Amino acid sequence: MNKVYPDAKSALSGILKDNMMIMSGGFGLCGIAEELSDAIRESGVKGLTVVSNNAGVDGIGLSRLLETRQIKKMISSYVGENKLFAQQFLAGELELEFNPQGTLAERIRAGGAGIPAFYTKTGVGTLIAEGKEVKEFDGEKYLMERGLFADLAIVHAWKGDTAGNLIYRKTARNFNPMMATAAKITVAEVEHLVPAGELNPDHIHTPGIFVKRIVEVGTAKKRIEFRNTRPRPSA
Repeated sequence: MNKVYPDAKSALSGILKDNMMIMSGGFGLCGIAEELSDAIRESGVKGLTVVSNNAGVDGIGLSRLLETRQIKKMISSYVGENKLFAQQFLAGELELEFNPQGTLAERIRAGGAGIPAFYTKTGVGTLIAEGKEVKEFDGEKYLMERGLFADLAIVHAWKGDTAGNLIYRKTARNFNPMMATAAKITVAEVEHLVPAGELNPDHIHTPGIFVKRIVEVGTAKKRIEFRNTRPRPSA
């Protein structure tokens, strides 16, 4: 089975449809599947529910799908630096399901592990708990959260092989490995593609069995989400 595709557009061919749920890896601008998200924009699919820690920053990453109003709902933990995200939410133009960050990570991990729901103390007694089951264990209250499982996951890896095995680089690992397990179809973009068998098995983060399609995109742009500087002391 050939998993390698020549570009992001062909890697998503036949998969995309309106009203689907998509998981998109990354944290801020670190480890985002930028080529694949741009290909989703070009496809014109709409009514999307997107699971992602945030939505990039204005003009980059998932924010470009907000520009074209292709996203109906975000399941996220952080609005952050994205003004368009905040504007659409506050205007009632975008549904938002807020999650504590650890809860979001566990919902994704649970979905990938086939766990439909779990209990956590995080959010008990807050707005997060509204409409959710609360149960007591050993004298403590816990909130039930549902696992997440998407139609499609798009992830970005530093290196991959033609069998779909993936290695992420440092903090770009973030949500990518969990999301790769939690969707019907996972499509990976990699900076470096090598022949099957070349990767050290002990270094692989995502086994190829989870990855259906892969595309080589070259070295990722090293974008800076928010630049803080200070004047250098005069000589």
